Amino acid sequence: MPSVASYGVILAVAAIVTLVTTPIVQFFAERWGHMVAPDERMAHDKPTATLGGVAMVFGLLAAIMVASQMDDFDAVFASGTELLGVAFAAVWIFGVGVYDDLREISAPAKIAGMVVAASILSLAGVSLLFFRVPFFELVTLSSDWSALLTVLWVVGMANAVNLIDGLDGLAAGIVAIASGTFFLYSLRLADAEVIFPGNPGALLAIITLGLVIGFLPHNVHPAKIFMGDGGALLLGLLMAASTMSVGGRTSAEFSGQSFFFFAPIFIPLVILAVPIVDVVFAIIRRTFGGQSVASADLGHLHHRLVRLGHGHRRSVIIMWLWTALLSGFVLYPTYTGEGDAIVPLGIGALGLLLFSVFHPSGRTRKAMQREVAESAGVEAAEPG
Repeated sequence: MPSVASYGVILAVAAIVTLVTTPIVQFFAERWGHMVAPDERMAHDKPTATLGGVAMVFGLLAAIMVASQMDDFDAVFASGTELLGVAFAAVWIFGVGVYDDLREISAPAKIAGMVVAASILSLAGVSLLFFRVPFFELVTLSSDWSALLTVLWVVGMANAVNLIDGLDGLAAGIVAIASGTFFLYSLRLADAEVIFPGNPGALLAIITLGLVIGFLPHNVHPAKIFMGDGGALLLGLLMAASTMSVGGRTSAEFSGQSFFFFAPIFIPLVILAVPIVDVVFAIIRRTFGGQSVASADLGHLHHRLVRLGHGHRRSVIIMWLWTALLSGFVLYPTYTGEGDAIVPLGIGALGLLLFSVFHPSGRTRKAMQREVAESAGVEAAEPG
């Protein structure tokens, strides 16, 4: 397996390249007028440059090139297609997001672009082969089911990261915690010989961590530049590729981890619980509110935190800490070999707390609908 020092080199390359190129991207974005104007649904108060994902693409490609030249990663690049497929899929989904940033494409067209990116991953060999359901038997996926679930996984993960990108530094910080946690989880599986040495999951996780570490200094409040849909979709795809590589490509069982090692594919659901819960809430809220699922509103978890009086910075820190807490629940039984029965109950309790605190009351819902209606330039209708 690659040494920790080798992973550290890749982390540094991804972070430094992204850190250095982000101000350059900001300069050209401002010069060419690629700015996001403030409005009622935005957290910033002045036009801000977008397209920060461009710097992440440079960081990604640089990190992959450096890794390909290191002996420690020979096994990872032995297949010849997986990392190349990740690079092509990442550039493609980034292009879809950038096009939406600049010209706004329809939701079906945007989803179609994500499906193409997921298909590239599947054809390159980065896909789900096994699916584990807790307390049930291992399911070996047929080629049709593998392709379908791979597409759903990529689309779901990309949208989860995209929807949480509502406050300065929020999405980048959550992805940093999630990718860092998943890297440690991948190392644990590798040490236990549950995954083979050529598995690219850990490498993709550490690259993702490097990208957001390099981008965060420019994106924390007040942000100098936004990652845009291009950057958010890119990060979502990288997280999807990493989690599929680790959780969905081994049939080996690991004794002593009845929950987490029996169902490794569900680990990313726990690590990324904050944005995924936000996606579920958003879909339900918009469906019952008669809105399009793709429409923007002020009902996301981070918006509710701000309305509770926490302010921009504190709201972001709370969401970061929530993700870190959930990640800690994942790593505890993975490294200690105990707590399998308690951890799911703890996660359920945290989920209930999350719902209780952030679920809007009837009065809050009316106020939220009024804010959304006012931001769209119409008057909210009062209930009869």
